[in-house]
Order: sequence, then structure tokens, then C-alpha cells
Amino acid sequence: MPMFLRKKLHALLMLIMGVVVRFSPPLRHTAFAGSGSSRQLCEHIVRTGAKKVLVVTDKPLRDLGVVDKAIAALLAADIDIAFYDGVLPDPTYDQVAAGAAIAKRHGSEVVLAIGGGSSMDAAKVIAAAATSSAAPTDWVGMGKIKHAPLKLYAIPTTSGTGSEATMGAVISDVKTHEKGIIMGECLLPTAVALDADLIVGLPPHITAATGMDALTHGIEAYIGVWERGTRLEDARLAIKLIFENLPIACRDGGNRDARSAMTMAAYYAGLAINQVNVGNVHAIAHQLGGKYGIPHGLANALVLPHVLEFCHLEAQARLAELAILIGVGSVGEAPSTLAHQFIKAVQDLRTEVGIPDQMAVIKREDFESICALAIKEGGMYPVPRLLDRDSVLHILHKISA
Repeated sequence: MPMFLRKKLHALLMLIMGVVVRFSPPLRHTAFAGSGSSRQLCEHIVRTGAKKVLVVTDKPLRDLGVVDKAIAALLAADIDIAFYDGVLPDPTYDQVAAGAAIAKRHGSEVVLAIGGGSSMDAAKVIAAAATSSAAPTDWVGMGKIKHAPLKLYAIPTTSGTGSEATMGAVISDVKTHEKGIIMGECLLPTAVALDADLIVGLPPHITAATGMDALTHGIEAYIGVWERGTRLEDARLAIKLIFENLPIACRDGGNRDARSAMTMAAYYAGLAINQVNVGNVHAIAHQLGGKYGIPHGLANALVLPHVLEFCHLEAQARLAELAILIGVGSVGEAPSTLAHQFIKAVQDLRTEVGIPDQMAVIKREDFESICALAIKEGGMYPVPRLLDRDSVLHILHKISA
């Protein structure tokens, strides 16, 4: 399809989607924040009268004792707790089915997600699958879940995905390696706990990758073409906090101030993308994760500066504002200069926290298929510039060793 026609269709799609979200009712969402907030959330769950809770997490977190620490208030109360700890990175529909089966047998009234983005995404779809006989593959897209899921709560143990603040979930198909994005207002957790006490032991490489994931969310929300809600304010808060605190959190994982700041940054970034969605970085990164199993935050970090360079003209004004925000430029400098200074700051931050520029696992024989899927996905986002084949191929060549 010619680019001029793609642009027309994209503009029409964004207009229609913008009207739909503008008239959607506001969502109720509660966040408990600070040291010990996981206990506050669990006490809140007890106060609601729930008696049967399914905890969705991964086995390493259970083995490390993080889950028991997070749910101490539930364990101390008269609550019947079941566990599904089979979530793996890039959760699959099989994992969703396994978790939903436990919920149905247990008679769970509530789902509590504890972990990173994979656990939270899996928990969202498990909560929906537990009250339906439909296939979750049929829910890929926006607003296709028409029934009420189990009530959902979340306690993130990384500072990156912001899934605790969004109404979306990404689930992988083990056969096609494609990632399906399931979105709906019913998938937004009712309440969350932003408890940095649970994140202190996060290793530096995971801290770096998840932090760059949050940065990607903040930037993509800020440079997108939709004007909605508090996305600009939320994105600015996230981006500033990340530049100030991610290097510290990577160097000194026990620094509670930096950990707390990163927890809030990921949450603010999640709030921002929940209002306006993500962009071209995700359109490419999702394919890298689905094809090669590259962790999502790492895939975003690989792609981010190259996508910013790709759309620097269209997003120049916003990128210039971000340069001033993080202190790598001054009012009065040319917007083009400021934009490139911000892109360089993103590259420098990526290097400082130990993320490579390239990965050998990315194979050139896969470029065409990755390119096609990325272009298709990117066309669904409110991006300042649509991806094209040559540009995606250029980015893939840049990030493959």
C-alpha cells in the first residue's frame, strides 16, 4: 500500500479511536505506595470480604520468599490462597489456561499478580479466562472481553513494565511466536501496591532492562500524537525520575530512595501509556521478543534510540522539551539540536547501565518477516511517523551483531 494512503488510513483510525476513548467512562484505580504498601494492599483485599485468592507469580519469586513477604497480611488472615507459579518470561496461552484451570477448581474470587510484567500480564488474562469458556486468542485487540473477569490486584516486583497501571496484556503464541495484545478496561487492576521493599534485591541487569522499558513507555507516550488526559505530565515525571535514579539503582541496588523513585517512575509511565498507548519501539521490540525470546525491556532498549532518530523531525518539538527537562539542553537552543541531544542522552544512559548496542541472536534471514509484522503493529499506534520497510530494515541492521 502506498505510504500516502497508509497515512490517510492511519489518521482516520487514530481519529476514530480517539473519539471512542474520549467518551469512555473514567476507571477506578487505587495505588498504595511506599514501604510496606504490599501489606496495605493485602489488608484492603481482606476488608473487601474476599475469602479465596489466587496468587499468580513465577517460581523463582516463590523460592526466594518474595511472594510470602508480599502476602504476609493474607497469610495472617482467614484467607484460602491458591498459587499459580508457572509464569515464564513472555507468558503464553498455555500458561493462561493452566492458571485459569486452578482458579476454577479453587473457586477463586480474586486474582493477585506478584512479579514483573509477565506475571501481571498473565494474571490479567487468567482473571478473564477464569470466568469464561471462550478462547483468549479471540480477545486479541481492543475491548473484545465482554464479560466480567475476577477482581484483579497487582504487586510489581520490577520497575519497568507499568502493567500494574494499564489495561493491556501481552500473551505469546508458542507456535507462531507472535505476541497478541489484549486490551480492555476490565483488565486494569482495581488496586496495586508500589512497594520498593520487594525490589531491593533486583539484579543490576534486570534493573537496567526494566528501567529502560519504563523510559520507553514515558517517551513513546510523550511523543505520540494523541492529546489525552495527563499523559504529558505523567510521562515527564517518569522520564525525569529515570534519568536521575536508574544509574544509581543499577550501581547500588540497596539504595531505597532510588528504588522507590524507579517504582514510581514505572507507575507514572504506565499511567501515561494507559491513556495513549505505545509506539514504534514496541512495534519492533515485540517481534524481537516473540522471535528470539529477548526480554521485553532489553528489546525496547536496543530499538529506542534508533526509532527516535527515525522520527526526530516529526517529534522534534517534544524531544527538545525532554532535553531541557533532563538538563542536556537549554531554552533558546535550536529544537533540532535539542532533539539530538536528548537522543544522545538516551544512548548514553543505555550504555551507562550496561545494555549492549547489538545482539548476535538477531538473524538477518528473519528481517523481512520481522519488518512486515512491525509495520502492521505500528499502524495501530498513535505514532508521529509510520514505519516503512527500509527504515525497519535499517534499524534491524543497526542492532544485529
